[in-house]
Amino acid sequence: MRKPALLTLTIFVIGLLQVNAQKKPDTVKVNGYTFTNIQTVPHTPVKDQHRSGTCWSFAGTSFVEAEVMRQGGPELDLAEMWAVRDAYEKRADNYIKLHGKYNFGGGGEPHQVMNTIAERGILPEEAYDGLTIDEDLPVHNEMDHVLEAFIEAISDNKNRKLTPVWFDAYNGILDAYLGEMPTEFEYGGKSYTPTSFADKVLKINPNDYVEITSYSHQNYYSKFMLKIPDNWDYEMYYNVPMFEMLKIIDRAIRKGYSIAWAADVSDKGFNHKKGLALIPEKKWEDMEKEERDSVFITPVKQREITTEMRQKAYNDYTCTDDHSMHIIGTATDQDGNIWYKVKNSWASDSNDFGGYFYASKSYILYKTIAIYVHRDLLPQGIHDR
Repeated sequence: MRKPALLTLTIFVIGLLQVNAQKKPDTVKVNGYTFTNIQTVPHTPVKDQHRSGTCWSFAGTSFVEAEVMRQGGPELDLAEMWAVRDAYEKRADNYIKLHGKYNFGGGGEPHQVMNTIAERGILPEEAYDGLTIDEDLPVHNEMDHVLEAFIEAISDNKNRKLTPVWFDAYNGILDAYLGEMPTEFEYGGKSYTPTSFADKVLKINPNDYVEITSYSHQNYYSKFMLKIPDNWDYEMYYNVPMFEMLKIIDRAIRKGYSIAWAADVSDKGFNHKKGLALIPEKKWEDMEKEERDSVFITPVKQREITTEMRQKAYNDYTCTDDHSMHIIGTATDQDGNIWYKVKNSWASDSNDFGGYFYASKSYILYKTIAIYVHRDLLPQGIHDR
């Protein structure tokens, strides 16, 4: 008669241990900082942009992959080079039409991935990896120089008349370095075009996503064209107050959304290798080297960021559009301060934290150029302004 009671007690104890195991906080030690992850949005593994200026596509593509998962779709590995190829074509056309008075290069913004999907669809990585030479990862330095030299030669045409084949020749260079763009491909035993793949597999609406920024030289709660070099397609950005922008980020993670993040990483407080991005209260120029190094080892008080500081940094180039990444979670440190978990595109072995790092609230407020999010996260009443 005792065996059933003992069995019941054993099952109860095992169940209690399982519940306790599930409730155990997810903590990460980053040097002297201990982070407890509050919430992490489902997302795909860290990728490696390697030697290419295509962070915007890696961030934007990672964001799209996470959005597909959020809406109940499959975990996908999408082709970052598809949007990159599309961007090179569009920028060449703009460069020539504007007689060379235009920013040409490999950089960009995360929203451009979604724009490519809207116009040309997308492919899985296995159908278009952009690798045609003996490399396992993108190496674009030679290609970038060749494309720039070519487009300058066309723009400086001494004949004073463009040939009808210059764009075909330009695309021939892209075909050589990135591969020809497939019109049809097989995936999961089915045949797709890039547009049918986007429609039937991704099932997301590109019109549901918006770019948001925060600068006081423009009216809040309205759109304006953010003047940064990588906004080469002249996208209009929603402008909101600084703390409203932070609320949108917090609301996104809380509701299971992620955020594509364009930011300045030239600041001394950005240290991907050490897994941290922070703005200490004391200015860097007022610190000795030993003290500067210590802020990544021993937690320090963060600087209070103001709207005036953000605007000044934009105006005087101390905050520039350097890098795009993917915010996928929030965490607290041992003192209860909020941090943001960021997925980078510098490979999973680029630091001791799997290619992720933690950015402080001060860093987000000060060094964010823009965020790209689902429009449902916008403050009520500004969706259609």
